[in-house]
Amino acid sequence: MTVLRIYTDGGCSGNQSDENIGGWGAILEFGENKKELRGGELNTTNNRMEMTALLEAFKALKKEGLEIEIFSDSSYLMNCFREKWYETWRRNGWKNSQKKPVENRELWEALLSETEKHRSLKFYRVKGHVNLNSKSTNFDALYEKFLEWNGASFTFEDFKYITMMNNRADELCNISIDELR
Repeated sequence: MTVLRIYTDGGCSGNQSDENIGGWGAILEFGENKKELRGGELNTTNNRMEMTALLEAFKALKKEGLEIEIFSDSSYLMNCFREKWYETWRRNGWKNSQKKPVENRELWEALLSETEKHRSLKFYRVKGHVNLNSKSTNFDALYEKFLEWNGASFTFEDFKYITMMNNRADELCNISIDELR
């Protein structure tokens, strides 16, 4: 069975300001087939956009029971799934370790509902905003960090390709105010 790969990114220009623009991008890759998704919101946060990118990617799927690999530069998003923070949140009535309500609960619940539809999910963290064309980029060090985060099952060529795809997801996040009106 072919593995579906999802590459996501989200960002917010003017994060923490009363008025800002957030954008998200996702690429779904199944064998030779690719689909790009993008969107945005006004008055949002980086974390909401990172989560929305993954949620919208899941919503675009027409089948359940898939084997999926997810790549994101959001340590918040990846760590939540990899370390299963959501299990503790659920047990604690959606309170975090400081006994405060979990932010973006509605997005977390929607994401968890989507993840439960699939057979196998693997979450991988990538370094965001890597300039693949710069001679000063230390690819060896970045590759070592990628392996430290994700295990040794990826080749250097895999790493470069995954980084390129996440950079493309980042480009999809660039959204204008006119596109949101």
